[in-house]
Amino acid sequence: MTQNYRLQAAPVSSDVPLISNQEAYLNIALIKAYHENMPMREARRLALELLDRLGLAHIALRRNPALTPEERFYVMLLRAAMVRDARILIDQPFKMIPQLKDFAPVMAALKKIDDLYFSCHIYDYSWMKEKYGGAGS
Repeated sequence: MTQNYRLQAAPVSSDVPLISNQEAYLNIALIKAYHENMPMREARRLALELLDRLGLAHIALRRNPALTPEERFYVMLLRAAMVRDARILIDQPFKMIPQLKDFAPVMAALKKIDDLYFSCHIYDYSWMKEKYGGAGS
């Protein structure tokens, strides 16, 4: 079995919070700026484009405390997707977005950014399985 050792774990978890005193777009842009030495102007443009792709351009200048749980989750998801060769690891999405009734909105967001990451894995308790419908396995 051949393994791609270049893949990078990219967590979306309440254990890996956003930087509170930075705007949403900056939490996303900093990954490319620091990991790949992308010029900040280019990283900012990319972050703003991705927020717009998810219909969240209006939150770009908000800081972590001003975000709803759902907005915070999507910023964390975009931040994870900025990691080169990302293997996104989503840890208990229903814990991070308690009002979420099912996984469909998250799946829709993942499809909108599927060009950015290598794979996505969701970790949750087995009793949450019904909320995933056919999406999780």
